[in-house]
Amino acid sequence: MKPGQDLAEITAGIDRLYRAQQQGEGFLDAEGLIPVAVAPVEPRSFASYAEAREALAKLSETLDSVAESQPRRDYISEMIDSLDALMDTFEGKLIGFAERLRRQIRVDTTLIGDDILDTYRAIIRSGLDELGYRDGDLASDIARWEADTIVPRDAVILVLEDLLMQSRQRAAAMYDFSHEWIEPVGVTEKPFAAYCDYPGRKVLLNLDFPYTVYALKHLATHEAFPGHLVHLGLRERYVAEGSMPLDGAQVVTSSASSALFEGIADNGMAFLDWLDTPGDQIAVALQRLRSALRCNAAWMMHEEKRPIGEIVPIIAAQGYQTPETVKGRLAFLHHDLRAPFVYAYWCGDTAVEKVWNNVPASERKRFWHYLYGAMHTPTTLAKYWQ
Repeated sequence: MKPGQDLAEITAGIDRLYRAQQQGEGFLDAEGLIPVAVAPVEPRSFASYAEAREALAKLSETLDSVAESQPRRDYISEMIDSLDALMDTFEGKLIGFAERLRRQIRVDTTLIGDDILDTYRAIIRSGLDELGYRDGDLASDIARWEADTIVPRDAVILVLEDLLMQSRQRAAAMYDFSHEWIEPVGVTEKPFAAYCDYPGRKVLLNLDFPYTVYALKHLATHEAFPGHLVHLGLRERYVAEGSMPLDGAQVVTSSASSALFEGIADNGMAFLDWLDTPGDQIAVALQRLRSALRCNAAWMMHEEKRPIGEIVPIIAAQGYQTPETVKGRLAFLHHDLRAPFVYAYWCGDTAVEKVWNNVPASERKRFWHYLYGAMHTPTTLAKYWQ
């Protein structure tokens, strides 16, 4: 447990240093490096990032002798490198976007190609055909299907509340969280579609965007049951019990832990066996298509240095959305700490899905305990499951 405590205290010290040097007053600036901690962690006192790097180097040197297992050694090593890369950005050092993705998010993905995007389009086309939406090209058929399934703005919160109740009931087959609730609250002018305020037990839903009933179903499972609310609730419980090291108490933005944090949430509907209609299949493929395209938008902005005004119409056309919606969904790409974080969604989703698809029904309970009960990166999940 000692390496986990050391990592948590060092990370909290870096967070405090980062917050002290921030000038912004926006929502994302207020989150800092650690937006949520589900247990108290005493931050190390650092006068500079150089001191923090020294502490990380000392931790790295001791891992072979003190870490409990090879998976933990690998995980902590990846976290140390991701924090080093994060501090490079905090200090304004030159670091390419591909290197940030590789070291911070722990993925080699750059642009996501048409071979992958077209597989999502084929699933969408098949589902629309099955439902009778075959009057025009794919873009017009998607628009008609979304128009028919859109939830009126004044009903969105009520529909989400009902879906949260249904997902909580279904999640009991995994973990019983019937004692927990999270209140859906409408907000506007925020740099996100939805946000899990775990300490306040609220789901903040941005009413500036349109939502189909299927999109709300995805958000209910992603933000709450069995996604972030359940995941953080379990981590809080396990840290308090002593079965999870202290670093499990922290959500660390744009770090080695980010992809699995979002990937667990994005696979919520699959975990609940709640993909039971053609509309669900369309919605999941559409969500993955748009998630992949947001990665491509980040690459265009931060690697190719293309202006947002040029990026928005490209992503809107490829993802069958309005430019206004796309511009809003890309707002957080302007925040330097969050810039690579968008890859945590699509890459985390695919990393978890790839393993999940090979888990037999008889092993699901064991897999969930492995997934929720320890900290992982895309590499450690694939390497050490089974």
